[in-house]
Amino acid sequence: MSGPEERPGRAGRKNTVRDLVELVRAPAALSVPGDILCGATAAGVPHSPRTAAIASSAVCLYWAGMALNDFADREVDAAERPERPIPSGRVRPGTALAVASVLTGAGLAFATAGGGRRALRFALPLTAAIWGYDLRLKSTRAGPAAMAACRGLDVMLGASTGRARAAVPAALAVGTHTYAVTLLSRSEVSGATPRQVGRAATIGGLAMPVVIAEIVAGRRDGGAAAAAGLLGRYVTSVGGAQLAAARRPNAERVRQAVGAGILGLIPLQASLTAARGRPVTALALAAVHPLARRLARKVSAT
Repeated sequence: MSGPEERPGRAGRKNTVRDLVELVRAPAALSVPGDILCGATAAGVPHSPRTAAIASSAVCLYWAGMALNDFADREVDAAERPERPIPSGRVRPGTALAVASVLTGAGLAFATAGGGRRALRFALPLTAAIWGYDLRLKSTRAGPAAMAACRGLDVMLGASTGRARAAVPAALAVGTHTYAVTLLSRSEVSGATPRQVGRAATIGGLAMPVVIAEIVAGRRDGGAAAAAGLLGRYVTSVGGAQLAAARRPNAERVRQAVGAGILGLIPLQASLTAARGRPVTALALAAVHPLARRLARKVSAT
């Protein structure tokens, strides 16, 4: 009799698009292009087809990380999340690993096409950080820092073909927010305590002075008002979910706060983009946020 790792899928069926979409948590990737855009804007890189190629690289690497995450967590998910694609038998572990590998290769190819060696300076460490996090570091004390590094390197990848150092503040803001969300995500199955939620919110709040400094420094570029408004949207969407979780820190509320934190990156990225004088691009990016939230109701971002 075949075991779950030997079946092509539940009841012997082939994987469907829905299975693979759920495996890579496809809608959550809408939070990724903003990393590239805010990094490129900070570094003075014009938005062009090359920028789109680098954004495609980041999306592919993000999806690779999601598939690899499910491959690495398949035994834990069998107990805690049996509905996930691998433990439910809808996707084989080998398929998940293959998807992660193919997407990683595609991500590196897109990076090369968009920025050549300069992009690979960040794409290769980003790839190493993703695989290291999923296969080794996720459950360790270094896990949140490793995930924060992934998002920070995402921003730097966007800046790779310009004045990359100018994007460091944006990378720090995005990385700090990501650290806080990852820290809270460790309680999304068992639930948290109000103190744990508060700690994550406090750490995430450390991104605020960085963004405010960017707004003040870039006020002459005409994007300050848009940046401030988008920062307020970020605080409302992320802070509101965290406040609800602090009041009632059960698993469901914590998962909602984590999901809001993942998608809350979009208004944060938009605020950083507007602060550097690209309010129109920033508002277009922010317009993706409601769509991402709707899609997350159909395919979980966590």
